[in-house]
Amino acid sequence: QVQLVESGGGLVQPGGALRLSCAASRSIFSAYNMAWYRQAPGKQRELVARIASGGSTNYLDSVKGRFTISRDNAKNTVYLQMNSLKPEDTAVYYCNARHLILPTNDYWGQGTQVTVSS
Repeated sequence: QVQLVESGGGLVQPGGALRLSCAASRSIFSAYNMAWYRQAPGKQRELVARIASGGSTNYLDSVKGRFTISRDNAKNTVYLQMNSLKPEDTAVYYCNARHLILPTNDYWGQGTQVTVSS
């Protein structure tokens, strides 16, 4: 089992920045891909950014150049730095861990609300 705990959400004005954190309950990054998803009201959950166990990253087109996913192996924590935030980034953001070989080993955090509004 893996527990994921997100933090860092909140209310920010357009153009502002937030950093989300996702702390895993144990060291998993060597065997899991980590990702951030988001879900806005009335919309499907979508992949925002992913960092593979080997360190490669990929992003949703609409956040490229504004968001950065990273991780701190010593702290078992994944981050999502979000800059130049827009109202359309408003959503609940979820951290996800998915095993490389056993995709049924798939864990989610509880979510953290990000609201971009003036």
